[in-house]
Amino acid sequence: MTNKRILVTGSSRGIGKAIALKLAQTGYDIALHFHSNLPAAQATQAELESLGVNVTCLQFDVADRAGVKAAIEADIEQHGAYYGVVLNAGINRDTAFPAMTEDEWDSVVHTNLDGFYNVIHPCTMPMIQTRLGGRIITMASVSGIAGNRGQVNYSASKAGIIGATKALSLELAKRKITVNCIAPGLIETDMVADIPKDMVKEMVPMRRMGKPEEIAGLANFLMSEDAAYITRQVISVNGGMI
Repeated sequence: MTNKRILVTGSSRGIGKAIALKLAQTGYDIALHFHSNLPAAQATQAELESLGVNVTCLQFDVADRAGVKAAIEADIEQHGAYYGVVLNAGINRDTAFPAMTEDEWDSVVHTNLDGFYNVIHPCTMPMIQTRLGGRIITMASVSGIAGNRGQVNYSASKAGIIGATKALSLELAKRKITVNCIAPGLIETDMVADIPKDMVKEMVPMRRMGKPEEIAGLANFLMSEDAAYITRQVISVNGGMI
């Protein structure tokens, strides 16, 4: 058992759940976050606890700055600072840019990019004050690196996360806190469920979607002591798309 605690946002399902489960299998205690799907969060919590780790459950909207701050600060006060944070929660609202509404732009940018500040900011000083180092992992996308049609809003938010990750890594490196970014390609989640298989084969050289567990494996490595000298990196997991 590691006795180290990791906050994973958006961890009731999809990639976040896979990451939380993998970290729990390694022995990390988990702060499980969800926005609105309580049954999914409860089911995931039960799975995590069956692995013998301690689990706390946090509910907030990552775009709600005051709500995020209150929830995280209360959790840290009760259970102590996080050793690691995985910023996974995010949304997409895809449409061609000429038809994109103000709400489609604002909701995606404020949720995904503002979520970086809202979640990581209240975690950082408690992490520094432990003087034990730490790990921060953000989640971008191939869209944030290469852009994608119909995703100007999403691509902008994920590119912003990449820039923020690189800058924060410079500030925290001397504290032995690594800050890295994972940029998934097409991963088998609800977000890409409607993409036809033939289109996937055309887009991805490996001719398949990735699995959430393949993202989780990388996240688990980046949390480990073996990754102590890896920081400021954007690591793509995309089957050769870019």
